[in-house]
Amino acid sequence: MNQTPVIVVHGGAWKIPEEEHEPHMEGCRQAAIAGWEVLRSGGSALDAVETAVCLLEDDPTFDAGRGSCLNAVGEVEMDAIIMDGRTLRLGAVAAIRRVRHPVSLARLVMEVGLHNFLVGPGAEEFARQHGMALVSPEELVVERERVRWEAWRAGEGLYAAELFRPAGTVGAVALDREGNLAAATSTGGKPGKWPGRVGDSPLVGCGAYADNRSAAASATGDGEALMRILATGAVCARVAEGRSPQEAAEGILALLAERTGGCGGLIVLDPRGRYGIAHTTPHMAWAVVAADGHVRAGIRAG
Repeated sequence: MNQTPVIVVHGGAWKIPEEEHEPHMEGCRQAAIAGWEVLRSGGSALDAVETAVCLLEDDPTFDAGRGSCLNAVGEVEMDAIIMDGRTLRLGAVAAIRRVRHPVSLARLVMEVGLHNFLVGPGAEEFARQHGMALVSPEELVVERERVRWEAWRAGEGLYAAELFRPAGTVGAVALDREGNLAAATSTGGKPGKWPGRVGDSPLVGCGAYADNRSAAASATGDGEALMRILATGAVCARVAEGRSPQEAAEGILALLAERTGGCGGLIVLDPRGRYGIAHTTPHMAWAVVAADGHVRAGIRAG
């Protein structure tokens, strides 16, 4: 098969402050370009989504990897998932604190482990035993998040109010030249979350899903709500039924609001290279490189 490759990335769905619009779009743009270069050179969809998400995990703009938000006790705890649409194999990790690239650990779990999902210290020990360097948790904390956490704890200002709900979760979906789909999602979770909380992001069919027979999808937003409707599994099922990725994404987000009152965003890509980008939050950072090889990026869908 000689399918035209496509990659779509997102950098979270929330009320992104005006001064952060350009860094969010630029971060997504650079991640999409990096993933596209993998695809253009004949690399796999799995390699492309891992490459793109690693770049976003390194960018402190986003709530993933370095730059993750802090939990109720002021610590970083991260979750991630990656899934192969050809084989339905997946790897996921949750509540990890000492890994620079959670998405790469998720892929390691998928490729060399006996399990699909590892959490906490067990996941970190698995990383160490398989040659992945561990970092000090403090290396992943950025000053912006420390300031936000201190304000939240003190009950002061913007980040103590309803607007302190950033969901800068990152994700990517890709289609390679062989016609294979893949999806990945990575997050630092919800600000001020209880230690040990796991949201939708690392849960298969919630934070991400990929199946060559339907679509690949990555979600962001209100994790507790997204997991209640199996958001990414449901959106892929709608594509399999004949809906376009855009129609399917909009329909699932409408269902999310109707059944849970929650909000969020989705990126969806089908085996024909058609994609959908939708959100019910004020903003969602995204970028796409499609058939023409040009990158498009935005802060709102459409």
